[in-house]
Amino acid sequence: MIVSNGNLRVDLRLIADMVETGSRVLDVGCGDGTLLAWLGKHKDVDGRGIELSMAGVSAAVAQGLSVIQGDADTDLTDYPAGAFDTVILSQTLQATRAPRQVLSNMLRIGRRAIVSFPNFGHWRVRAALSLGGRMPVTDTLAYEWYDTPNIHFCTIRDFLVLCGDLGVNVERGIALDRDGGVLSFSGQGIWANLFAAQGLFVLSRAG
Repeated sequence: MIVSNGNLRVDLRLIADMVETGSRVLDVGCGDGTLLAWLGKHKDVDGRGIELSMAGVSAAVAQGLSVIQGDADTDLTDYPAGAFDTVILSQTLQATRAPRQVLSNMLRIGRRAIVSFPNFGHWRVRAALSLGGRMPVTDTLAYEWYDTPNIHFCTIRDFLVLCGDLGVNVERGIALDRDGGVLSFSGQGIWANLFAAQGLFVLSRAG
């Protein structure tokens, strides 16, 4: 389980630390707006959000945040190129229908993209499949196979390969264990791919 740090989950706090003060931010799949609210209060960002759940939108708007209902798979195409400094996708990539297109659109409309996702290559996941013969349920993959919103599981190495295929720069990679601790990350992330519960990456357009 990713533990909290102050008023934010550890992964969200790491993301917040990467966002520049006063920048333009789009949080895709922003939930109830927790991260946007923190960024507005502590980093004076010009923040916008898009969220599929109407309950999440209502909770965010109730805080005075600029959040609309929308789908990352279809609605990111409506944003103009270069509209934001940073586009954030936290724990949502695996729930999109077209992850490749979503990432491409994020880097079209933002100077940088920050992406986090649960790592399907974690050793506990591998053990559940190989020894138990069943789809795993973990802290970061917390649904049974029949009711999960996650439709595109990937590992950290899968994600790095996709970034290479898209020709995007991986400026920074962070691996987190199940308690929110930061693990060593180097090269192709082989060690992180085995022991990280989730990965967090900062991306930018090539060239």
